[in-house]
Amino acid sequence: MSEDLRAAMRVLVDQINEASWRYYVEDDPILSDQEWDRLYDQLLEMERQAGMVLPDSPTRRVGGEPLAAFKQHRHLSRLWSMDKVQSPEALRQWLARAQAMQARQEGLPPLQWAVEYKYDGLTVNLTYRDGALVHAATRGNGQVGEEILPQAMTVRGIPLSIPYRGLMEIHGECIMRLSELKRFNQTAAEPLKNARNAAAGALRNLDPQVTASRRLNAYFYEVGYIEDPPYQDQVGMMRFIRENGFPVSPLLAVSADPEEINAAVARVEAQRETLDFLIDGAVVKITDKATREAFGYTDKFPRWAVACKFAAEESTTTLERVTWEPGRTGKLTPLGHVMPVEFSGVTVRKATLNNWGDIQRKRLSLGATVWIRRSNDVIPEIMGVVADDAQGLPIDKPEHCPACGSQLEEIGANLFCLNRDGCKPQVVARLTHYAGRDAMDIAGFSEKTAELFFDRLGVQEPDQLYTLTREQLLGLPGFLDKKADNLIEGIRASRDCQLDAFLFAIGIPNIGRGTARDIAAELGSLDAVRAAGEEQLSAIPGVGGVLVQSMVDFFRDPQNVRLIDSLLALGVRPHDMQLSGAPGRLTGQSVVVTGTLPTLSRQQAEELIRRHGGIAASAVSRKTAFVLCGESAGSKLQKAQQLGIPVLDEAAFLKLIQE
Repeated sequence: MSEDLRAAMRVLVDQINEASWRYYVEDDPILSDQEWDRLYDQLLEMERQAGMVLPDSPTRRVGGEPLAAFKQHRHLSRLWSMDKVQSPEALRQWLARAQAMQARQEGLPPLQWAVEYKYDGLTVNLTYRDGALVHAATRGNGQVGEEILPQAMTVRGIPLSIPYRGLMEIHGECIMRLSELKRFNQTAAEPLKNARNAAAGALRNLDPQVTASRRLNAYFYEVGYIEDPPYQDQVGMMRFIRENGFPVSPLLAVSADPEEINAAVARVEAQRETLDFLIDGAVVKITDKATREAFGYTDKFPRWAVACKFAAEESTTTLERVTWEPGRTGKLTPLGHVMPVEFSGVTVRKATLNNWGDIQRKRLSLGATVWIRRSNDVIPEIMGVVADDAQGLPIDKPEHCPACGSQLEEIGANLFCLNRDGCKPQVVARLTHYAGRDAMDIAGFSEKTAELFFDRLGVQEPDQLYTLTREQLLGLPGFLDKKADNLIEGIRASRDCQLDAFLFAIGIPNIGRGTARDIAAELGSLDAVRAAGEEQLSAIPGVGGVLVQSMVDFFRDPQNVRLIDSLLALGVRPHDMQLSGAPGRLTGQSVVVTGTLPTLSRQQAEELIRRHGGIAASAVSRKTAFVLCGESAGSKLQKAQQLGIPVLDEAAFLKLIQE
C-alpha cells in the first residue's frame, strides 16, 4: 500500500469522524446525509484498494460476523450500584446527611451537587489505551462484565479513538431513542416492545449487525478509572468527557442549595414525558472529587451520590401463572399473569416474558414476588424475582403447542411450533400480516376475517385468498353482499403491488418493510431478488449477517418457493422498482416530516420523498431542505422556524414533486 493512499485514507477518516462528532456530540451537523454517504463510499473504495482498514475507520461500525459466545471482562475499577430515594422528603434527608458528613471533616470545600438524568438503558464501560478503544463491557456484577466491543463499535456516538492518550475507563448508558424505536417498529417484522429492552437486547446480541440495525445512542457521565485526572470536580469531568468526543447529557444542573436541587429533580420528572429517551429518575452527585474520596463507599453504594427514582414505573407483584402464545413464525412468547397492580391509575394483570431462556435467566417461579416495570406505555415486563423471595413452584417448559398440540422444538432461547399449516394462531397471524396495510394492503381484511377463513374455508396460506369466490364469502357469518364484494375487490386489487410490499408480505424472517424497500430498490425485480446470492445481498447497505442468511434460507425453502410460484401463477405481479441512484425532483435533498398530514400517512409521505430521490430524515438540521408539516407538529417545527428552514404543507409538497 502506498503512503499516499494511506494518507488519503487518514484524511477521509478524520473528516467523517469529525462530522459524526459534530452531529452526535455538538448537535451541529456539518455534512448532509448525501455528502456523508458519498465520503463513506469513497473510503470503502480506498480500503478495498489498500487491503486494510484504519483502527478508527467509521466502516468498522457496520458490525462483523456473529460471535460464538461472550467473553468475561474484568473492569479496572468497580461499577457501583446507586442508593435510592423516592420522594422529595427522602432526598432532603439525604442532602442533610451529606451536609452533616461534610461538617465533620476538615479541609473540605462547601458542598455542591449536580443533577443529571438517570437513563434507562444498558450501562457500558469503555476502556481506552493510547487513545484507542480496546474494550467495551456490560456492567455485570460491577467487577466482571461481558465483553461487547464488536457491538459497542456499531454505536456511532461511541468514539473509536480519543485525544487522551492515557489508560482510562468511562461509564455511559446506551439507549434507543423513542423516535428511533418508532421508526424501527414501523417496518420491523417483529416490533420491539420498549426502548430499554431494545438497547439491552441489541448490545447483548451475539450478532453485531443486529446491534447496528437498532441505531443506538449513548451518553457518558462518569470516568471510572484514569491516570492523573485533569479535573477536580463533576463539571470539569464532564468538560473533559465532552472534549474527548463523547456525547454527554443535555442536563447538568449544579447548585449548593438543597432546595434548588430538589426543584431541579422535580423539573426532570415534569419533563420526563417530553424527552426522546427513557429515564427512570434523576441522579444527584456531590461535584467535588476530594469530597467524594473523603465520603467513600458503603459495601454497595457511593456515599456521595443517590438516585431519585420516579414513582409508578416499577412495582412488585406475584407471578400467578404463565401462558404461551404462538406467533406467525411459530415462535412461542410467554405471558406472565400477575396479581393486579396499579401503575399511574392503570391496572396491570399481564406482563411479558421474552422467551424460555429469559424465564430461566431471571430464575422465575410461580407464586414468587417479582419486579414488574412499565415503560413508555407498553405492556409491562417482568424484570426478575425480588432478591429475598426467590421461592415458588417451578415454571414447566411446555413440550407441546398450546394451540395445536404439536411437539415443540427448542432453538436457542426460544420454543417453536413447526406445524405451519395446522396451528391456527400461526396461520391467522400469517394471513393478517400478508393482508396488512404495510404489506399487500387488502382493504376489509382483519384478524377476525383470517380466523373465519381458517375455521370455515380451510385457508392456510396467502395464495388461497386468490381462489376464494363471492359465494364462499356469502356463506360466512357477517358477510352480506356489499362486504363480500368489497373484500373480493380488495383481494383482486392486491395482485397489482410494489415489490417491497410483496417482499415484506411473504414474511421473510427479520426483514421489515424498510429493509424490504432497500433490497427492492437495489435489486429492482423479484427475479433478481430470488436469484441473489450471499455476496450480492451483503453488498446492499444495511443488509448483512443475519439478514443475508434469512434471505438465502427463505428462498431455498421448497415451501416458500411453492408459495411464491403459486402467487405469481394466480396473477400477483410485484412491480419492478426504479434502481437506487436514479435522479428525481428531490435528489439529494433532506426532508423531515412532522405532524399529522391531511391525507398522507407519515410512511406514505416518506416513501414519496424517497421515490423522488430525496432523503427522509428524522431530525431537523441546517442541512434540511424543507420540513413537510401537518397538524399538531412539535419541536421539529419549532427548530425549523428557528433555523429559517422552509415549511411546506401537504398541498405544496405534492405540487412540488409533480412539477
